[in-house]
Amino acid sequence: MRHKLIPLFSVILLLTATVGARGDRVDEFIKSKMKERQIPGLSLAVIRNGKIVKAKGYGLANVELNVAATPETVYRLASTGKLFIATGIMLLAEEGKLSLDDPVSKYLAGTPDAWQKITARHLLSHTSGVAKEAPGYDDFKIQNDANVIKTAYLLPLLFQPGEKAAYSNLGYFILGEIISKASGKPWSEYLNERVFKPLQMNATRTTSMADIVRNRASGYVINGDKLQNVQIPLALRPSGAFLSTVLDLAKFDAALYRERIIKKSSLEQMWQPVKETEPGDELIKGAAFGFGWVTAQVNGHRAVWKSGSNAGFRPVFLRFVNDNLTVVILANGERVRQTPLAFEVASFYIRDLAYKDAHAR
Repeated sequence: MRHKLIPLFSVILLLTATVGARGDRVDEFIKSKMKERQIPGLSLAVIRNGKIVKAKGYGLANVELNVAATPETVYRLASTGKLFIATGIMLLAEEGKLSLDDPVSKYLAGTPDAWQKITARHLLSHTSGVAKEAPGYDDFKIQNDANVIKTAYLLPLLFQPGEKAAYSNLGYFILGEIISKASGKPWSEYLNERVFKPLQMNATRTTSMADIVRNRASGYVINGDKLQNVQIPLALRPSGAFLSTVLDLAKFDAALYRERIIKKSSLEQMWQPVKETEPGDELIKGAAFGFGWVTAQVNGHRAVWKSGSNAGFRPVFLRFVNDNLTVVILANGERVRQTPLAFEVASFYIRDLAYKDAHAR
């Protein structure tokens, strides 16, 4: 019997060595990109079949205090947080508390005539025609969402609802207000109760500059060749309101596999391409907006993702649907090309993905 165990043990050693070598190559790759792009700190998680296969921090979460980035480091999610707003809408649709084809006038008072044909479906897929930003929005003021939305009532639509696609933060302000009206509680509370608490995403929350947030990363910009702290925005915007860690986002990813939040049918609906993204918007040829997510076929592999950019932070959540692989990158420097970087990391785990950043230096 002993002679049969030796080959098996050898196979285990070989597999362990292979995984270790791949991890080392990923580490070397990440470190080289951080040096090339002057990225202060970065946290990475690679998840396969809902289980973490790599979670690591690189560089510094806080340069002034010399605090290392780790998998527990808390970053601003910026627009990657739109995934939570979109999930909240789909949850309410499953509960029968709203329809994706409800007009926004059902939830917002005094909407202009031009908005009468806009639905939740249009807002989710950036096909509503509303402006990218409300004119009354101010990054450095704490404002009421409904009042911010009203400042856009006098603006003309960019196009008729459903006709084209144009990325809109204003659209996700409106979706946040719809969640609040349909659920009967603020959108932040609803998402905390229905998504974050059940999944024990204990580090995930809405952004507050007043509260003490353990392990919070600082954001940085490059001015000439000098690293500087970002000017910190005070606004809590539904289109980019959240803080989180790569470990919490791995929990979110695992829950999507197990239908712990929304049904598979709802998720598939979110991943269906609605309209192509704006030219050059996502750097992936043929990419299209779904509901919250962006979707594309990349070298024969079905990919869905959402990236973000805000005040010195660059996150991305990338999932290869049929390969059961997810890459999450959270970083605190403005020069990170986070979406191409995530695709390149995925290439270490999906052999024939063979993705290279065409715009790399």
